[in-house]
This record gives sequence, structure tokens and C-alpha cells, in this order.
Amino acid sequence: MSGAEVDVRQELPKPHTSNFVRSMLRQPLKVGALSPSSRHLANTLVRGMKPGSRVIELGAGTGAVTRAILDAGVRPGDLTLIEQNEEFAALLEKQFPDSNVVRANAVSLRRYLDPDAEPVDFVVSGLPLLLFPERTKLRILSQVFKSLREDGCLYQFTYGIGCPINRSTLKILGLKASLIDITMRNFPPAFTYRITRA
Repeated sequence: MSGAEVDVRQELPKPHTSNFVRSMLRQPLKVGALSPSSRHLANTLVRGMKPGSRVIELGAGTGAVTRAILDAGVRPGDLTLIEQNEEFAALLEKQFPDSNVVRANAVSLRRYLDPDAEPVDFVVSGLPLLLFPERTKLRILSQVFKSLREDGCLYQFTYGIGCPINRSTLKILGLKASLIDITMRNFPPAFTYRITRA
């Protein structure tokens, strides 16, 4: 079964959803969503992943997409999870003990990665980029693409209509963005972009 065909069958238990809403109410600019990602959105975000793929997930939250990445065949040791919310990070460490959970802000991504590690194949981002200033997006994307293989890609989903990264930022970094899916069976509906080097 390919990464595009994998079907995530596990839904999040109710306590995870309540933790998500509680954190959203406490830190709306850091969480950026009302509920964890649906299995339908998660399936979109693992396209092309397979055993041997190396992946970084930014803003891993409560692990809904993380589970889909592992279900696609990615080995736990090939997965790094970046999460700055302490409650979410503790939950991730408990659920995914064999993956590398880094309690950090994605803006400082490169600081927390092994400088001798090989570039990764995929970065999956659940960061609420629509809420970030363009300067912050530029910094995050610059670090993401320093961590990706030449032919690697970033999957970024957003709840707004239109790419959350403006054309000038993409041009500065030599990137292109393609809308690959609109997931209506998600709350709220999500738009997924595949971002690669131009």
C-alpha cells in the first residue's frame, strides 16, 4: 500500500480532543485550530511516504498526523516531532516513545537537529502560518529547506483560502507552492499545499 493509499483508521480518543480545545483557548495564536486534524486530512499529508522516508513534523499537536505518518510505513526512529506546547509534547513522548520529540519553536528548527544528519525527505507542517508575520514565515521556510533533500517537499495545510505564504516570500526562497487537496471532511475544512524548490 502506498503512502497515498494508506487509510488512517485510528481516531483520536476524546481526551486528546479536549486537551486540544483547552490549549486552543489558553493560547489561540500558538495552537491555531479548534480540533485535531481528521484522518482524511492526515491521509493527504502522508502522500509518497514509505518505509525509509525520513520526516520532520512541525507543530505535531496531539499526534493525529503523527499516527498517519507511522501508518504509512515511516520508522519511528526516522521521525522527528517539533512541538512547543508542553502538554502536547508530553503526550507525544508518551504515545511515540521511539520517535524524537523536540520541545521547541519551529522558528529555531535547525538548532535542534543533528548537524551531521542526512537531509529529510518530507516536512509536514501543522503550524498556523496565516497567523505569522511574513518575516517569521521566511525564517521557518529557510530552515525547513536547509533540512530537506533537494527533491524533498513540505506539506503545509491551512484553514484559509489561498496559500498562507505570499508569492514574494516563495520567490525570495526559490520555492513554488501547489494546492494538492481540499479536505472538506475536516473541521474546519483544510487546504493542503505541496511546497518544493522551483
